[in-house]
Amino acid sequence: MICDGNGTPIYVLTSSANVPDISRALDLLDGYPPIAGRRGRPRRRFTTLMADKAYSSQAFRQACRERGTEPIIPKPRTSGIKGLGKLRYVVEQTFALLHQFRRLAVRWERHLDIHDGFVSLACALICWRRLINWTDQRSC
Repeated sequence: MICDGNGTPIYVLTSSANVPDISRALDLLDGYPPIAGRRGRPRRRFTTLMADKAYSSQAFRQACRERGTEPIIPKPRTSGIKGLGKLRYVVEQTFALLHQFRRLAVRWERHLDIHDGFVSLACALICWRRLINWTDQRSC
């Protein structure tokens, strides 16, 4: 899952049960939608990628750098990068929000397309709730 700094899910990629996350990480980076912003051609990549120790491999780091993204990943068997836990908390919070939908906490569906539909619906509901809260705070 890729989420922004507020924990809003931007792009989610699901896979089978016993597939390591690192094997689908590059597909996740390549499937990321363009970043809107200033006029002109939208940026395709973000500048930094924060991940946990599960994604710490030299091949993955090199692939991120080739795509123009600087990886911030702690090395295995180290104490970690100071302050990375606070930043990773946002992603863990987003996973907790997705698991509030009982159907997603344990995957019961055998077909991937049904599960993808439920994940997309849950992400849309999370984004909608955040949008409603954001507009309520700004109204007079």
